[in-house]
Amino acid sequence: MNKVRVAVVGMGIGRPNGLALASNPRAEVVALCDLVEESMTDFAALLPQPDAVRLYTDFDELCRSREIDAIFIGTPNQLHVPMGLKAVAHDKHVLVTKPLADSVEAAERMVEAAEAAGVVNMMSLSTRFSAEVQYMGALARLGTFGELYYARARSIRRNGIPAWNTGFIRKGGGAFRDMGVHVLDAAWWMLGMPRPVSVTGVAGARFGPRGLGFFGRKTPDEVAAAPRSYYSQFAADDYAGGFIRFEDGGALQVESFWASHQPGDLQIELFGEEAGAQVRPPTLYTNGPVPTAVFETAKRFDAKPVAGRSLKDEGRPLDITFDGLTKERSKAWNAIADHFIDCILDGVPCEAPLRHGLTAQKMMEGLLMSAETGRELRLDSGRVD
Repeated sequence: MNKVRVAVVGMGIGRPNGLALASNPRAEVVALCDLVEESMTDFAALLPQPDAVRLYTDFDELCRSREIDAIFIGTPNQLHVPMGLKAVAHDKHVLVTKPLADSVEAAERMVEAAEAAGVVNMMSLSTRFSAEVQYMGALARLGTFGELYYARARSIRRNGIPAWNTGFIRKGGGAFRDMGVHVLDAAWWMLGMPRPVSVTGVAGARFGPRGLGFFGRKTPDEVAAAPRSYYSQFAADDYAGGFIRFEDGGALQVESFWASHQPGDLQIELFGEEAGAQVRPPTLYTNGPVPTAVFETAKRFDAKPVAGRSLKDEGRPLDITFDGLTKERSKAWNAIADHFIDCILDGVPCEAPLRHGLTAQKMMEGLLMSAETGRELRLDSGRVD
């Protein structure tokens, strides 16, 4: 196989993923699939060889094609697993947008099927693969923070309820599965992917069922008017927050708001015995001295350390911000696409397999179940205490 022939399903999140895959010299987007043909023709025009791209409205037909090696699945949450199961049954490699599924049971079926099929199976996680998170994760693996024992992660919008697809607001959708999963996954990855043992959470819908807090697809900064016929179907959370305990004694506080009377924010903070950090802007907090490996690693990421005082001072608080890491978001999509192709063609071990998505799903569903019951949920036993 000289080039991986990829199909992109779903013309929403499929667009950035598809453009990134098309930009890889060892991949080619050869097919698109969506229920709206106009969306496909619009996107095909952006690809290197638009006339060579086949358009499908029938996913089963796409899966049967022998001209396709891999499929990106970017449909609403409720369809990830049904489509993913069909794809791997036809020996297609799969790249799935977050979250993996709309339930733990569905996620387990998907992981079992993909692993049994022996295909490359990977999550598309733009926050985990961002330069800021990758750099902080690299520092964590180097031992810069010592033992990481706590993290805070939040994703907050002021008016950000999607107003263009009921899949978001129906059961299986919601703010936590849409946005919270990004910071949950990235924080868990930076912590070293410890095994979660319990979770307690709160969740609800304070804006969506009243037709408030929505935004339009083409103008996200403009508050969108949601018709009653749309928002009356609201059956998910528009906010969620909780506390996850891990087997190693660490913990993660996580929260996500689609709408709120607060400024928008996306932040992850790490607490370690030797140093701490925040992701945006990428900043290291320590009392010095700073290991040489921190700066050597920064060079690999084209990052420039900026500190308010001498980096040689010891025993005094030192904050170092790394300029150049907060790059355009397309860099994360490219990193995802490149890794997916490397896994297929070179046999590189996948750094974000669907099994990681399953663990994130367990934490998400546990938090939402805890919110529903008002009690802590034991993830290692599946019971509510």
